[in-house]
Amino acid sequence: MVRSTQIVRVSDALPLAQSVDDDQGGVDLTKYKQQGKAIFRKLTPTSETRCTIESGPMALHYLDELAKEFEMSYGHQVQQRNLRPYAFVGFGTCNSDQDTFMQRTKRLYADTRTAESAASSNLDRLNEDLQDVQKIMTKNMEDLLWRGDSLDRTLCAF
Repeated sequence: MVRSTQIVRVSDALPLAQSVDDDQGGVDLTKYKQQGKAIFRKLTPTSETRCTIESGPMALHYLDELAKEFEMSYGHQVQQRNLRPYAFVGFGTCNSDQDTFMQRTKRLYADTRTAESAASSNLDRLNEDLQDVQKIMTKNMEDLLWRGDSLDRTLCAF
């Protein structure tokens, strides 16, 4: 479950966006946000691009979906030197009737049915792929047997 989201620029740990509807769930997130900021300050462009860092009952995790959407929306602006902190706060806040990508992603991770259906969908896709491979292998084996039979007939004819 996503409790809070922060997006920072790696080169100088400048905060670019942050969720405003933090789901505390009875947990004080201040300590974890401070740990996250300390980690962001230590990141370099050569750091691992994806990881999970555990901290007690919580974990700091890289969310690829958010990174891709943020890059598509603001990628060309991120490296500007004159950016102010939270310059892309609109990525985490919303208008009255429109969900932000952060909020939709948070709901997606919170909905266990979505996770189960995604896993089920992945298993279905894997089964389909395996069946396709089996059909191809069966066809290849039949072709080989047919060629072998044809060669035997040709040799017997001589």
